[in-house]
Amino acid sequence: MKRAIVIVIDSMGIGAMPDCKEYGDIPECNTLCNVAKSVNGLHAPNFYKLGLGNLADVQGIAKNPTPIAQYGIMKEKSKGKDTTTGHWEMMGLILDKPFKVYPKGFPAELIEKFVKETNCGGILANYPASGTKVIEDFHEEHAKTKFPIIYTSADSVFQIAADVDVIPLDTLYKYCEIARSILTDEYNVSRVIARPYHLVDGKPVRIGAKRRDYSVEPFTDSTCDIIIKNNGSVLGIGKIEDIFVGKGISHAIHTGGNTEGLEITLKAIKNELPLNNLKTTKYNIDKYDKQFIFTNLVDTDMLYGHRNDFRGYAKAIEEIDTYLPKIIAAMTEDDLLIITADHGCDPTVPGTDHTREQVPLIIYSKNIKGGMLPEINTFSYISDRILDWFNI
Repeated sequence: MKRAIVIVIDSMGIGAMPDCKEYGDIPECNTLCNVAKSVNGLHAPNFYKLGLGNLADVQGIAKNPTPIAQYGIMKEKSKGKDTTTGHWEMMGLILDKPFKVYPKGFPAELIEKFVKETNCGGILANYPASGTKVIEDFHEEHAKTKFPIIYTSADSVFQIAADVDVIPLDTLYKYCEIARSILTDEYNVSRVIARPYHLVDGKPVRIGAKRRDYSVEPFTDSTCDIIIKNNGSVLGIGKIEDIFVGKGISHAIHTGGNTEGLEITLKAIKNELPLNNLKTTKYNIDKYDKQFIFTNLVDTDMLYGHRNDFRGYAKAIEEIDTYLPKIIAAMTEDDLLIITADHGCDPTVPGTDHTREQVPLIIYSKNIKGGMLPEINTFSYISDRILDWFNI
């Protein structure tokens, strides 16, 4: 059975797009290279073998004259620099119109509608903010009023934070579902994100495993749908199911962080996952002759990029590197591995938001010769490679 495996290292961009200034970013943004430079070099011997160092001056990852993988850089064709836009384009969906952003917070009439439909009584914050900072700033008032904390960023997101001991998790999810139903058409928000947290030693700490993303539904069939319609299965690991609202995802498992995501991906490649327990509500596939394993590793973005933590970012890349030999060893000649990113989030430049960057692309199979790929002007190159691999 042929399989394709895509691992998205969330936000690991590799240099500013030519139009980066239109998105409020500086030409110097380069997540991978700047992180590597800031820690005086990455220790990533397996990324070296794959040829990642051939793409740019990545300190610690030298140029490799005989890489075992194909390597290249992809430019984003869609308008945007967010998770949904990046992942959708990888699966063949290109956005001509960007999602709306709210640099001054959400309009009063929108908030009034949200408060009325959720019956939450009121909200706190309502401005662009770092998630950890806004929770720290508003936790005491949140505990007193029981009002949810609403915030956004430079990206198209409506984020709702709540202490699960103040607002139960099910209620928080319900608030997000209501917000999702409101934030269409004129508001055109890409994602509503549930940000649950609890107190640990008196300090608010986010619960990553209980985060949920509520995206708009893809406007047409993606590569994921095409695979399912051609007798395949699609396993989404991490927030993949949320990004596609379950559309084209036959099996799914959410993760609490990169380590869990890597372990689950490895188990999937080894055929050690109980897939019957991971079926989604939209599909009930028992038999298939091809499989697509689609993983998002979110820590690089959520924990380190947005928090300007270049040291943590570097360690996350190095952890991923340690899993590569295990993943490659578990692959058969019928497996295709693709490693890439969805946008940038350079922790070394001013600001805490995503950066409009091109992304690295690594493609490995036991029967594909390594070498440099030609210029790639769209993330949907990944879609083309997958469909070609499956002969669809």
